[in-house]
Amino acid sequence: MCRLYAMHANEPTRVECGLVKAQNALMAQSRGDLQGYAHGHGWGVADYPDGVPMIEKQVWAAFHGEHFTRNAARIYAKTVVAHVRRATVGGTSIENTHPFEHGKWIFAHNGTVPNFDQVRMKMLDHIDPLHRSEIAGTTDSEHIFRYLLSLILVHPERGLLTVVRDGLENILAWSAEIDPKARVGLNIILTDGEHMIGSRYNRSLHYLFRDHAFQCPICQRSHVQHSPTIDYQAIEIASEPVTFVDEWYEVPNKSVFRVGEDYRLDMAPFGHRFSN
Repeated sequence: MCRLYAMHANEPTRVECGLVKAQNALMAQSRGDLQGYAHGHGWGVADYPDGVPMIEKQVWAAFHGEHFTRNAARIYAKTVVAHVRRATVGGTSIENTHPFEHGKWIFAHNGTVPNFDQVRMKMLDHIDPLHRSEIAGTTDSEHIFRYLLSLILVHPERGLLTVVRDGLENILAWSAEIDPKARVGLNIILTDGEHMIGSRYNRSLHYLFRDHAFQCPICQRSHVQHSPTIDYQAIEIASEPVTFVDEWYEVPNKSVFRVGEDYRLDMAPFGHRFSN
């Protein structure tokens, strides 16, 4: 069980409040989320300052020390993915800390694949040798990331969301073969800085859409150095609402989604066929 946060906008945006200052900021969730669970087995934050992902990761809790706070304060980007970890599969190490990276791709996961040692054997048969050789840790999450990238490599013509949905459905099917009663958790965020894909499966997930630059009620400042020639649009996605003054919505359970050109979520249940 982990907690994640993502932001995708059409203008560079500060995320310090969502990560540190808000009532239920990700740092607060690392100490204790709304269900009372701590997520102190590491943290990571990724953004794209020059079109290439920059990642800071540590193995201690986000609420320990100033590293997480300082990192959050520096970020001013169009795309951000952050994660605080509660380890279930794989020990506490940098190699097992989210987000995971390959080229421009960034990936974070909230959930668990039960009986992973058995599911892993089925998954490895479908992971490209390049990606298999680059698996550095022991988490189910990193294996899912490499498996999805392998499918994207083989089937670029099918569209990103379709490939991701099919890959996640395969993981669910493999898990069901081993134990039909197993409760799989598959909340993911996958982005290359331009596209953002995700899913909710048996873990909480919420989103907030913004269609104008605004003065933040937390810090009393704008998060954007707004250009008047652009209609500001942004979406925030989080395991739990990070603010209590905004209108957050639940992502439907057992669904996949993409951030559309209007920065709203295009959502559909698993099994739905998407057009590219």
